[in-house]
Amino acid sequence: MPVFASDEGQPSVIPEIMESVEAGGSSGAAEKPVSGQPEEGQSQQEDVPGEAVETSGKALPASAETSGTEETGESAAQPESSVQGAEESQGENTSSQGSGVQADLGITAQAAILIEASTGTVIYEKNPDEALRPASITKIMTLILIFDAIRDGRISLDDQVATSAYAKSMGGSQVFLEEGEVQTVETLIKCIVIASGNDAAVTMAEYIAGSESEFVRQMNERAKSLGMESTNFEDCCGLTDSGTHLTSARDVALMSRELITKYPEIENYSTIWMENITHVTNKGTSEFCLSNTNKLLKMSNSFTVTGLKTGSTSLAKYCLSATAKKDGVELIAVIMAAPDFKVRFSEAASLLNYGFAGCKLYTDSDENREELPKLPVAMGVVPEVSLRYGGEFSYLSTNGEDFSAIERQISIPEKLEAPVQEGDIVGSLTYMLGGKTLGTVDILAAESVEAAGFGDYLGWMWQSLLM
Repeated sequence: MPVFASDEGQPSVIPEIMESVEAGGSSGAAEKPVSGQPEEGQSQQEDVPGEAVETSGKALPASAETSGTEETGESAAQPESSVQGAEESQGENTSSQGSGVQADLGITAQAAILIEASTGTVIYEKNPDEALRPASITKIMTLILIFDAIRDGRISLDDQVATSAYAKSMGGSQVFLEEGEVQTVETLIKCIVIASGNDAAVTMAEYIAGSESEFVRQMNERAKSLGMESTNFEDCCGLTDSGTHLTSARDVALMSRELITKYPEIENYSTIWMENITHVTNKGTSEFCLSNTNKLLKMSNSFTVTGLKTGSTSLAKYCLSATAKKDGVELIAVIMAAPDFKVRFSEAASLLNYGFAGCKLYTDSDENREELPKLPVAMGVVPEVSLRYGGEFSYLSTNGEDFSAIERQISIPEKLEAPVQEGDIVGSLTYMLGGKTLGTVDILAAESVEAAGFGDYLGWMWQSLLM
């Protein structure tokens, strides 16, 4: 009989399914609830709730993390900002329209945020910049670095990776890797995404960077590049009790957005409910069942859940970064420091339902646009240059605008002067709705044109004489 990974990191013959899974979820003996099990390294320490205090939602320094006190309070105004990564593709435009007053969704978690993935538009927020303990949500950044390494060709999914004694020693949620045990990179990704294996996360950190400490340095460097201003990582799995291993709901949304938009293949792993892996060690061969810690996957919803990552310890309480799709819109809901494991899922579902009910996404790409003309180039080695659009355009509406009324306006000069470099911005495509500018996309030179020299002019004169 295969062994299952339980959320507290001890083997169980059946996976834990939370009691709040709705009737539309799967049923069966293999999914019978197991009560009283803390998740992902959580100790039996009882959380002590403090007096609720309304906060402004402004960013707090790392040292402002409080102990044993729970602050709650929702921002009063509807946010009109966008959560943007530092590595946007050239020409991509994002735009949003706020709806005035933020809805009261009754969120009891310490912090929360809801964003649209393609634009980064913030739809709802509560204490989004408060620095809090992330627990295993930390592993989102670990996964970003793993997929970065795969993209760069430094590692491959088929690589064989050995587990060190240090990685084996990790407590909390784990898949019980033995020292010297070898698994593929892809199997270890599954162990991290599905079962939140701390031992698997450290094994990959050591494989990529040589040590966990160097990997954590790279995590913080990557976080800085994404504009994660409230984040400081001190391990690669979130098991640490350190009071300075912190991030914010906004920063979790930032790194979640980076992972799902840059590496959409993560969905192939984050949507797996259960899967067996095989341990081959000196003790012999055994089957081990990975059971997904994201119970939102089995709840009955009007949207499609695509991930992403859970986290909880006695200090961090219950955290979740949930991703979902519906009608071409993809949302990210982040819950930080929820009071119990049921609340983190129910409140994430509430955020997603709220977002999908009020959001429409307009997108425009080259296949729907008019063909750009060639521009004359003065004093160049060739007389004209081709043009291209700088990228797709996305606009998120929360007000139910009529997208059929959107107008496009192309602005380009009559001619250019050499030299022209490929990628130079030479004009713009502006999107208008009801007299309001929604955003623009750059129009770029599709090729380079060097300035003509003396020899070029002599050649042209000689050709004209021969004609």
